[in-house]
Amino acid sequence: MSATLQYWLIKMLSRIICLLPYPLVCRLGRGLGKILYWVIARQRDRGIAQLMQGLKISHQEADQIIRRLFANIGQTFMEILYTPALTTAKIDEFITISGTEHLAQAFGQGRGVILLTGHIGNWEWLGAALARVGFPTTTIVKPQPNPVYTRLLNEYRELVGLTVFNRGTSEILQAARALKQGKILGFLADEDGGTEGIFVDFFGQMASCPAGPATFAHKFGSVIVPASISRRAGGGHTVVIEPPLVYSHHQNAKQEIYENTVTVTKWIESTIRKQPDEWLWFRKRWNTPYCPEEHLPAKD
Repeated sequence: MSATLQYWLIKMLSRIICLLPYPLVCRLGRGLGKILYWVIARQRDRGIAQLMQGLKISHQEADQIIRRLFANIGQTFMEILYTPALTTAKIDEFITISGTEHLAQAFGQGRGVILLTGHIGNWEWLGAALARVGFPTTTIVKPQPNPVYTRLLNEYRELVGLTVFNRGTSEILQAARALKQGKILGFLADEDGGTEGIFVDFFGQMASCPAGPATFAHKFGSVIVPASISRRAGGGHTVVIEPPLVYSHHQNAKQEIYENTVTVTKWIESTIRKQPDEWLWFRKRWNTPYCPEEHLPAKD
């Protein structure tokens, strides 16, 4: 199937979904997720194994979390397709936001704000909620393996008011300029950082963590403000914007970035522990091999 045909088929499906009542969209999504639990067995089993390792729980407990996770993923997928129907009134109805004063205070300093979050809950609607509040919000995103999905997701992100910069491209320079201009720059900092990441303990295992938030904060003097989104019983979401993370200053730049990456990673882990059925446990988060001799933190 050609990329053009894929694109228009998904757009057509999205338009149909947008005609449905939101509660029905949620129910259909959760039903889809229950089917996915049985269909993508490899990811399911990997998620169960990583849950057992990370949270030190039994197979039965991990399986129950994974079942809820797949239902949540199915709902998120349907909600993303429903994004074009997100009017201002619907955002106000479906998404409750608290802690905007923390973001406003950081934004008022004029050095840009690094918004820290992860692939927890419906992170796409987190961006929509912040744009609705009126803050000039930009975000760094990872292009999808299928360019059709990247095109659609970026269209919908821009539709709700976000400015998108693709990771691994020259657009990172534009992201830096946006931060220098005092805008908000969002980071999804829970993925494997690859060979360029910083190794930090994450759920009891050394994991390569993205250094982006700490690096940009060091370079531009920006405040790091964490934000999360969680599901409400019966549908809808709650966004919580927290006070800025305490930033550690150090004479050695590498040590400073390392220490603040530790802080960022601890917040990510703490947030996942609060809502374990809303994080993508089946992803290859600990994929980059750790060699202790090569990844010691910098010293003076």
